[in-house]
Parts: sequence; structure tokens; C-alpha cells
Amino acid sequence: MVTSDQRRRQLAREKYVRQQQRREDSRRKAKRRNTVIASALAVVLAAGAAVYGSVALTDGSSKGSSSDAAGDPTGTPTTPAPTQSESKGPEPKLTVDQKTTYAMALTTNEGEITITMDAAKTPHTVNSFKYLADKKYFDGTKCHRLTTQGIFVLQCGDPKGDGTGGPGYTIPDENLTALGKAGAEGTVTFPAGTVAMANTGQPGTGGSQFFLVYKDTKLPPTYTPFGKIDAAGLKAVQEVAKAGVEGGAADGAPKKAVTVEKATVAKK
Repeated sequence: MVTSDQRRRQLAREKYVRQQQRREDSRRKAKRRNTVIASALAVVLAAGAAVYGSVALTDGSSKGSSSDAAGDPTGTPTTPAPTQSESKGPEPKLTVDQKTTYAMALTTNEGEITITMDAAKTPHTVNSFKYLADKKYFDGTKCHRLTTQGIFVLQCGDPKGDGTGGPGYTIPDENLTALGKAGAEGTVTFPAGTVAMANTGQPGTGGSQFFLVYKDTKLPPTYTPFGKIDAAGLKAVQEVAKAGVEGGAADGAPKKAVTVEKATVAKK
């Protein structure tokens, strides 16, 4: 026969077991919750890294680079760029007047875009554009990339139309401090209307690709700002941006295709 003391001790043991079980269940739930939070955080961080990588404005024409292939304000996959080891030649001889300004006129199917360039601040860049324009290098080329998230640019200047083309030579970076000192996040503001050089992500790798900023954009100060779009040209680019990217993406070929029918560079 079970005495009252034995019964009390049995009930106490059962209560203790139940408490221990509840504590163990709580620990397991907390561990699962923390695992889920950590996994979600990892996804967020990975997405952030993808966004940053996709915003890079690359010119895939130089050795050792990878193209932006409509992918880096940005998450679109990139394709390796061809090397220029066989076709790479010297930069064109510097012949522009370094004491004056030049105008690059782009006649496009979406309107005229005039870009004012200061040869005193960016002589190598202006000289290269004049050299290429005189050879009709840009005539008939497409602006292959539009970004509508993270950064806001229309990228042009690739004769291949896929982000991998270039002139077979590179030019040095110039005027990198013109937009101020980088903040804590390592960027400066490229104001709407700015025109700057794309590159491979390495110093001194500019080729022929450039981008037109249609809305204030934060980027590292590693892209040569060499020109300013006129009001009519900026409006034309903004209209292209308003139409968006093909397929509804945030980075890729513009839905409203832009072709540079003719490009000329002359003194203002």
C-alpha cells in the first residue's frame, strides 16, 4: 500500500520531470528561432552583396575584366569579358586643345543629346572621345544597359551592344575628386546630368563605354566624370528610363531601345 508520503514524493518527481521537459522544449524552440533568424540574415546579407555587385559600371573590354552584361546596379549574371591582349594598342596621341571645352553631340532615335566636356580637367578622356567619334566608332551603336534601382544610369559606347566591347586601348582615370570626398559609405553623389566613364573596376581601365546619370546616384569616386548633359538630352534619357527595362527587371537592356545614330565631337 502506498503511503501519503510516498504519494507526495511521486507527485513531486512527476512535477520536476514536467518542468524539466518544458525547459528543454523552450530551449529547442529558442534554438530553432535563432537558426531561422540567422538564415534570414544570411539571405539579406547575400542579397545586399548581390545588389552592390550588380551596380558596378564595368567596361568589359579590357584584359582581366568581367563585363557588366546588363547586370550591376545590380543581380543579373555577368559574363566573362574577352581579353585585349592581342588587339590592345596605345592610347591615341593627345591632340585636343587642353584650354577649351568640347561638345559631344549624340544623335539618337530618342532625341539629340549634347554633352559638354572640359578638356582642361579630362584631356585624355576628351581626346579619346574625339578620336573615336572622328572615326565614326559610335555611329550605329546601342545604349545597352539601363538601371532603375540602386543607381540610375543609361550606359552606352559599346560597339558590340552587350557590355563586352571596347576600342582596344585604355585611358587613365581623371577628375576623380571633382564630386567631393567620399563619405563613410565610400561613395559620392553623381548628380543627374553627369556623364562618366565605365571601367573594369580597376584603375586606368576606361575604354569607350560611358554612362549618363538621369537621377542623382551614389557611386564610389572611381569613375571619371567628364561631361554634363544639356537639359533636352537629360529629358530624353529620363523618358527612356521612365519606360523601364526589358522584362520588367531593374537592370538590363532598356525597353525603349536607344541607338546612337551619329556622334560628333567639336570645340564649343
